[in-house]
Amino acid sequence: MDELFERHRDMLDAALAAARSRAFWTPFPEVPSGKVYGESAREDGAAAFAALRDSRLDLPGHPGTDWIGSEVSPFGGALGITYPAADAATLIAAAQAAAPALAEAAPETRVGVCLEALARLNRDSFLMGHAVMHTTGQPFAMAFQAGGPHAQDRGLEAVAMAWDEMTRFAPAARWEKPQGKAAPIVLEKHWSLVPAGLSLAIGCNTFPTWNSYSGIFASLATGNPVIVKPHPAAVLPLALAVRTLRAVLAEAGLPADSVLMAVDRKGAEITTRLATDPAVRLIDYTGSGAFGGWLRSHATQAQIFAEEAGVNTVTIAATDDFAGMCANLAFSLALYSGQMCTAPQNIYVPEAGIDTDQGRKSFDEVGRALAAAVDALLSDPARAAGVCGAVANPATLARIAETRGRGRILRDSAPLGQGRTATPLLLALNDGDPLAEEECFGPIGFVIAVPDADAGIRRAADLARRKGAITAALYDTDESRIARAARAFAAAGVNLSVNLTGNIFVNQSAAFSDFHVTGANPAGNASLTDTAFVANRFRRAMWRRPVAA
Repeated sequence: MDELFERHRDMLDAALAAARSRAFWTPFPEVPSGKVYGESAREDGAAAFAALRDSRLDLPGHPGTDWIGSEVSPFGGALGITYPAADAATLIAAAQAAAPALAEAAPETRVGVCLEALARLNRDSFLMGHAVMHTTGQPFAMAFQAGGPHAQDRGLEAVAMAWDEMTRFAPAARWEKPQGKAAPIVLEKHWSLVPAGLSLAIGCNTFPTWNSYSGIFASLATGNPVIVKPHPAAVLPLALAVRTLRAVLAEAGLPADSVLMAVDRKGAEITTRLATDPAVRLIDYTGSGAFGGWLRSHATQAQIFAEEAGVNTVTIAATDDFAGMCANLAFSLALYSGQMCTAPQNIYVPEAGIDTDQGRKSFDEVGRALAAAVDALLSDPARAAGVCGAVANPATLARIAETRGRGRILRDSAPLGQGRTATPLLLALNDGDPLAEEECFGPIGFVIAVPDADAGIRRAADLARRKGAITAALYDTDESRIARAARAFAAAGVNLSVNLTGNIFVNQSAAFSDFHVTGANPAGNASLTDTAFVANRFRRAMWRRPVAA
């Protein structure tokens, strides 16, 4: 039995049990504590990150004829890190050369490699936290969690689902069909797992590891070489993951080129050439709907697993904890400056107001209370920096400026201090305003007057169905209306959270329990992580022959 597989078998079994029960479980602690990761882990991670700056990040044996890198921290300053770069044809050829050995490896071997790589990445979570922070703008605590343990959870979840699917059926069977008085027909049958082909993982700027690990590890576990194409502004986190995977593959006797990295220069991008190569049969993509549409139109040879833009909504019908509701929504609006794919945007409030534990609240009072809750949350500069972080892309700041004049300002956006920063902009809009029909990515929220609560639910569900949504939230005290809303949002293919007022937020998605994206509306066609996410990454081929009497 494969040594790495046996080393981590208990973790794999526990992951499978958690995926089936949907109960809380994680092997990767999310708290950046020296008691968990070692007393010097924080300092070691910071020192390792500092040592990478202004240097070449070597990937031993990786093909490359040039060194490329242009990352700039949203908090200020160029990273100065360069990476080995090769053209699309070279990367495709290297992956194809690695493919036979990876396909021939036993599932236990491939899964063992993935599990060992995840364990090593977990040990390097402080380094990864700094890498994610300074490429995405996430505050450090969030970068540590989302870029480290939470991303590792998603990778492990995908490996567990892949293992479950690969071992669902017997690999061999003795098939005996009775023939009455005649001798039975007896066949021996064998099934091979046939990988789909090369896999391309196209990373995003804001959550490079969290959004990419599922596809990378699912493809590798099922025998498909992976070419990782990071976003040019967030190469380092995925480069660290590629470095770890290549090292473990080599130690296991498998080709290191089973995992490759594609970096390029602005104006000389190679993503489209990789995506349309006939050898690329799997594409994992997180990003804009525009490029997602391009992939669907042009990369027709590949199965595409995509998460794209959507408009997430909140419908406020009533609440028995008005202060708690406002505080919860304020945090969701401000967290990482609204740059999470799960962040709320449209907040529907009945024009006649809502019933609360503080009495009747008018539409304007609800809007003012939400603005005041954001102000209270961000009143302490240190806490504000720890919640909002920095803005990953300058285009987001331009979007705030462009949007500011298109509604009645309830709360204006403002910079926080060092780096590229912005606090939430809240606008009041009338029902039917076309601005609320599209995703306005970043710290932008709309409080929208609707005729009544049921109308708000209908607007939100219809928008999810037409434009896509990853999350929806509802605040209500009417159980029959809550039930109607649950049915409406399920039909629209969007996950619903009801009456969140404590320390769980609509933004959060937990591996082994929450299916991130349903795959049932335009916000994405894949779900992290269900069986459909792994099943099409391989096929079964049989050979059979008669058994001699």
